[in-house]
Amino acid sequence: QVQLVESGGGSVQPGGSLRLSCATSETIFSFNIMGWYRQALGKERELVAAKTVSGATNYANSVKGRFTITTDNAKNTVYLQMNDLKPEDTAVYYCNARTYDWALDAWGQGTLVTVSS
Repeated sequence: QVQLVESGGGSVQPGGSLRLSCATSETIFSFNIMGWYRQALGKERELVAAKTVSGATNYANSVKGRFTITTDNAKNTVYLQMNDLKPEDTAVYYCNARTYDWALDAWGQGTLVTVSS
């Protein structure tokens, strides 16, 4: 069974930065898309950023220019660098790894990011 282990969440003041990490138990090349989602209290889970195996990236409009998704293939890890954090970025962030046909679709346990002064 595929396991995704996230780390890097925490509390930060507005304008601050955090980097989330997600390590996969299988080679990252097993997946076509690596992504980060978030779910704020009382809201639905939403896509934050995604990166395909070909290197194409996609970001939610609310985070464009502030967040960056990257992968380290040697470490089988996907990162989310979050800069200029805002209170509205407060949420539980989840890592996702899947294939195009959804034959593999794995989720991390979630990591809480709190942005508050």
